[in-house]
Amino acid sequence: MKVFVLLGDGMADEPLAELGGKTPLEYASTPNMDRLAREGRCGTVSTIPEGFEAGSDVANMGLLGYDPRRFYTGRGPLEAASMGIALGRDDVAYRCNLVTVEDGVMVDFSAGHISSEEGARLLASLQESCQRVRLFPGVSYRNLLVVRGGEGNPGTPPHDIVGRPVAPYLPGGADRDLLLECMDVAESVFLDHPVNRARRAAGRPVATGIWPWSGGRTPAIPRFSERFGCSGGMISAVDLLNGLARLAGLEPIRVPGATGYLDTDYDAKARYALAALERLDFVYCHVEAPDEAGHLGSIEEKVRAIERVDGMLGTIMDRFDGVIAVLPDHATPIRTRTHSAVPVPVAVRGLGTDTTIRFSEREAEKGDLGRLEATALLPLLLGGRSG
Repeated sequence: MKVFVLLGDGMADEPLAELGGKTPLEYASTPNMDRLAREGRCGTVSTIPEGFEAGSDVANMGLLGYDPRRFYTGRGPLEAASMGIALGRDDVAYRCNLVTVEDGVMVDFSAGHISSEEGARLLASLQESCQRVRLFPGVSYRNLLVVRGGEGNPGTPPHDIVGRPVAPYLPGGADRDLLLECMDVAESVFLDHPVNRARRAAGRPVATGIWPWSGGRTPAIPRFSERFGCSGGMISAVDLLNGLARLAGLEPIRVPGATGYLDTDYDAKARYALAALERLDFVYCHVEAPDEAGHLGSIEEKVRAIERVDGMLGTIMDRFDGVIAVLPDHATPIRTRTHSAVPVPVAVRGLGTDTTIRFSEREAEKGDLGRLEATALLPLLLGGRSG
């Protein structure tokens, strides 16, 4: 039996007074998710092990069947794998955001969702002044900084401290001095950079600096096909997910129009997923938009993103008769604008039915799948195959 997983990043939330006490998932029009719940079974999944930060890296690693307590070394090396960056045995890769900091406060963790081309120009200028590290431009604000012979450090994700002073959250660990030096140089290089001059003139946020975080060495992840005895692919516009795919031997499936933001091409992702399922046993389709809406604190955009994910699900359900699961990797509550480690809802069609009638955080608590650990979900979907 073939398996399709639709992952709405950060889709879960809290009840909001603005929505009459409903969560965005409860408020949104989700006929296909509700149909999946009625025709299948529901439950909840604990995606963040105790002691770990509530991040998509940890959550998705577990949902793909790899226990973060054994395999997680940091977000940086996962994104390096996606970008095809060969790390040496002693190299440490840090995720390196382009950010907007004003008067010592983190104003924007994405520098106004700066374009990839603008980001590449900024990093090229910074590299000329920071020879002790290697800088690699990625997608939009998501870039990499590699330290030769580094030690690594989890650091603090910049999306967790929007609106807060940055001083208490500056990098720590053995690489601290080098990272702080690069951050200081970035402020100077970026101050009057042509990219920022153009953004100021257009009334857009500027990139005032860099923020390195979640640094580590390349993890030794076993091949997915060896662990589960089947072929698989990954659809995502986010380097983190594609890096996990490459390290696990899953096929990264590139989709034109997939942006990793609110404007991603949902329909194209559904079409490419259906095409991939014709030749692969397992497809994992990741959609970043609900998480981005949560970080923005926009109820309207989060509801819209959830409804668009629901439309994708409908396309799949109408043309695919294998096992289908839909779930978030974590919650990204509008109230806090950052991730939460609470268990998330899951609905599965193709493994029997229960009495749930719609898909939501509260309804999933009634499902007979109960509470699952993240690493238990995929073996369940794949028919009990060992992980």
